[in-house]
Amino acid sequence: MDAVRVSALRERLSGTGWLETVGGFAGTLRRSVGRRGANGLLLVGTEEYEPWHLAAHLMDEAAWSDVPRLAPTLLRHRVPAGAPAHLTHGLRRLTEAGRGATVLVVAPAEVGEGLLERVQDARRGGATVLAVDGAAGPTGLAGLAGLAGLAHERLAVGTAEEEPFDLAQHLVSAAAGEAAPHRSALGRLADLAGRLTAGPAISRW
Repeated sequence: MDAVRVSALRERLSGTGWLETVGGFAGTLRRSVGRRGANGLLLVGTEEYEPWHLAAHLMDEAAWSDVPRLAPTLLRHRVPAGAPAHLTHGLRRLTEAGRGATVLVVAPAEVGEGLLERVQDARRGGATVLAVDGAAGPTGLAGLAGLAGLAHERLAVGTAEEEPFDLAQHLVSAAAGEAAPHRSALGRLADLAGRLTAGPAISRW
């Protein structure tokens, strides 16, 4: 995403309240992983969508902001043979998640019933469940409505189109790592523009 596009998006979103909403969600994420007794951030997508970029950006933010608990464990629906150790965590970790864990579900579209059942297990075990999703989905357990019912807090992006959904994840990670919570959402977005256009390439993921 280049500086011109980020600047245009900033102008379009200014005054809509959406940036403030993203900032509030990111603040909840930061508080959840930083609270006393917190024991990890589990990041999971759908069978069709793995949130690689969000995992990488949260890892970077954990280092930049000196909040190591923002560094996520990426959970995968399928783990291929020979995967690096940090990419071998399966959905079983959700069932084992208990009090103190934070589960962040990223779902641009349909959420499978199997994942929802595991997220429900995590919530019953005491985990905090947060969701970033595409906002519109079928009713019942097997859709985004089911995810919305499980999440303690939800960021509804409103579209499953690639760029807006990707932008929302960039904003969440940047705002979650913001060391000065009194700064405006526009200030965080300005920082994000600089990082996207001048920051080092992400290679770990």
